[in-house]
Amino acid sequence: MEDNSIASDQQVLFYAGELAGIIGATCKGELNTPICSVVTDSRLAEPNSIFVALKGERTDGHHHILEAIKNGARTILAEIEEKDAAIASIRDSGLVAETCLLLIDYPLSGLQNAAREYRRRQNLFRIGVTGSSGKTTTKECIASMLSACFPEESIAMSPGNLNSDIGLALAIFGIEPRHKIGIFEMGINRKGEMDELAKMYEPEIALITNIGSAHVGMFGSRDEIAREKSRIFSYFDGQQKALLWEDDDYRTYLSSKVKGSVYYFGLRSTEGLGRIENKGLDGWKIEWKGQTLDFRLPGKHNLLNACAALSIAILMELDPILAVQGLSKVQPLFGRSEICKGKITVFQDYYNANPNSMAAAIDFLSGISSTNRKVLILGSMLELGKESDNAHRDVGFMVAEMKPEAVFLFGEEMKTAEAALKEAAFRGVLMHTTDMGNLIDTVSSYVREGDLVLIKGSRSMALERISHAFQEKGLIDLSESSKGGCHAS
Repeated sequence: MEDNSIASDQQVLFYAGELAGIIGATCKGELNTPICSVVTDSRLAEPNSIFVALKGERTDGHHHILEAIKNGARTILAEIEEKDAAIASIRDSGLVAETCLLLIDYPLSGLQNAAREYRRRQNLFRIGVTGSSGKTTTKECIASMLSACFPEESIAMSPGNLNSDIGLALAIFGIEPRHKIGIFEMGINRKGEMDELAKMYEPEIALITNIGSAHVGMFGSRDEIAREKSRIFSYFDGQQKALLWEDDDYRTYLSSKVKGSVYYFGLRSTEGLGRIENKGLDGWKIEWKGQTLDFRLPGKHNLLNACAALSIAILMELDPILAVQGLSKVQPLFGRSEICKGKITVFQDYYNANPNSMAAAIDFLSGISSTNRKVLILGSMLELGKESDNAHRDVGFMVAEMKPEAVFLFGEEMKTAEAALKEAAFRGVLMHTTDMGNLIDTVSSYVREGDLVLIKGSRSMALERISHAFQEKGLIDLSESSKGGCHAS
């Protein structure tokens, strides 16, 4: 028989009976079962985990309760309608006496309510970051900056882009008593989700990077996206602060939804900005409050991310010297504004794609002064719904205006961009395919030493396969790419 002993490095988040009372669950089993970690993936369960059985599009957590128990979970949160299946799994484990079952109508709501209660027990100053693009990079910039201004161990941040209805809840359980400041990303892809995130996290500073067209297919319009994003302010009581982009189309609307103070960031609004030098692929040199910042992330969109971080520094009254030291350490994350150099130079930005980020990437490459050939490899932008055709058509015309030497388009949706390029009488090399092998072979045969190559597309297009092919052919060295700063996850 296994026991529920607590390891010296484990922190008890709740006891099973205590949690049942908090979330309104029916409890069957040992009420004093400790809960030291929270998982929704049975493979990640460990001793004294609570496994939250969630139903998803592709899987049902209730089918994996037995596996979770075998991996160490001793508390199970399940849907009450799945009671019989959950009890059977516990019985099959042979650990009935050591396992506690919590039953509730909606396990996801239970998980979120537990996260909210746990967060409220922590003494944490909270910064929340949302927006259609730039969320993760801006979060990383802020975290790097704060880690230079405060003891690094006192800073908590959501790892990677763990920012959804499930992801934020799990990230919150990573908060420890040593953490004093939190920077958490809050992303949405369905109506009502921001209300859930705001209720869990209740940010004291809420930053909206921009309102763009990401996920417009799920929301129907940018107006609806703005409405949903504005719900990040829904738990403001007048004491909190909102930070908005100075040139956002929805600036007036968003500010009207704030019960509290509203501030703005950007080249005009971020206080203390001086001379700014565009260093192309090497990023920016920024003068701010008497300090000189070498900011390594290239592109105008990343300059705005830096402005957002510097505005946070102003709101928090940080030491400018330390803030600049921290921000100077930021490097690109995987698939986000990475520069890979070798015989060719590759700007890879394929973690996600929407009309705004696609335009920013094309504009960036267009703005680089170089006699070398410019080659674009563009993958489909997904989740745009009825706006997809127009968005891809706009990309085609934008690329035609840039006049690169070659354009390689990948994905069914990019057919529309191809048509627009032809309509605009584009005279460079143009190819469209849905076959990755064909794309890699053709592009690899085309590129030559000195070329500047942009790879941009939605994450599910898996365009990193092109970079790996370039590396195999000795064209670039991915190990030398500028990525994975001190706060990369």
